[in-house]
Amino acid sequence: MSAQQPAGEPLLVVIDRTARTVDGESVRIARDVLCAGARVKLCLPETPEEMERALARRGRRRPVVVGDDRALLAAVRTLHRLRELQQDALALVPVGPHQALALSRTLGVPQDAVAAARAALAGEERNLDLLQDDSGGIVVGALRIPGGGRVPAPAVPVEADRYDRYDRDPAEAGGNGREGTGAGRTDGLSDRARDGWWSPVGRTARTVARSLGAPLLSLSGLVGAVGPGSPGSGGVLPQHRGHRLRVEADGVLLADLDRPVRQVSLSNARPVPDDGLVEVTVRYPSSSLRTDAEQEADGGRGASPTRVRARAVTVSGRDFHYRADTVVAGPVRSRTWTVQPGAWRLTLPRAS
Repeated sequence: MSAQQPAGEPLLVVIDRTARTVDGESVRIARDVLCAGARVKLCLPETPEEMERALARRGRRRPVVVGDDRALLAAVRTLHRLRELQQDALALVPVGPHQALALSRTLGVPQDAVAAARAALAGEERNLDLLQDDSGGIVVGALRIPGGGRVPAPAVPVEADRYDRYDRDPAEAGGNGREGTGAGRTDGLSDRARDGWWSPVGRTARTVARSLGAPLLSLSGLVGAVGPGSPGSGGVLPQHRGHRLRVEADGVLLADLDRPVRQVSLSNARPVPDDGLVEVTVRYPSSSLRTDAEQEADGGRGASPTRVRARAVTVSGRDFHYRADTVVAGPVRSRTWTVQPGAWRLTLPRAS
């Protein structure tokens, strides 16, 4: 007699490659619990394209991601690109280092593999908001605009090729989308010249030039974005006098170009029912880094941050970069983020 198939709705279980590497035992436990409670089709993608194909062909199977925050965000972006984000509720079984699971904790996902797998099987769906900008990009958790122009590195180093396709701003990939090929280069160097015997010398020269030039550019407020892993950056923001940005929340002016800001942040993921609003925080440089005129312009407000909740936020000013979840984007001169209420669903434990 053949074994009886588990009851319950069919699932597509997408097991992230890094999760299989860093904690195979938790992955095995999650797989066993899910397979015992539902009809499961396993997907072990090695590339973003394989994940996209699996999600696009899932049929009636509800997607469950086994991995860290980065894997969850990749699944959300993929479904958004396929215009299927509202079709099924996602579920997550968190597997990864503690610092790589901050978003899942904020969203209320159990951190234990067994509890998270059981919630994926028998939990309740929760409607969640997300932010969408005027270029079509989305933000699930948080967005940061550092005042000095440098984008801080993520808390956890990640493989360069893991979700690189999803974590790069389209404007940075060039017009033809073939980054790194001869057709997409504008420096006039051939592959042979670029990779010739002098390449180490060229890299050293560029590193020295960057190290010598960065302090001068920083003082003049012209520092561009320094991506994760840049020589000498370490992802740490140096002390600076801020960036002059105009910040509006629902039409209310929070900061103008006459007053520099140290950081603008938008927080969307909160451990409370989503209400169609995003929390906006504007932080200012400390008093020691501001001129007397700037302190006088504060009107006695000092460097206390400004916090509001809004449905739409517009930031404009001199070219700035920002980090939306794990995506580094820019430079841009203006961008508007608007809350999309209940734009996606996540399966969480039932309220007791």
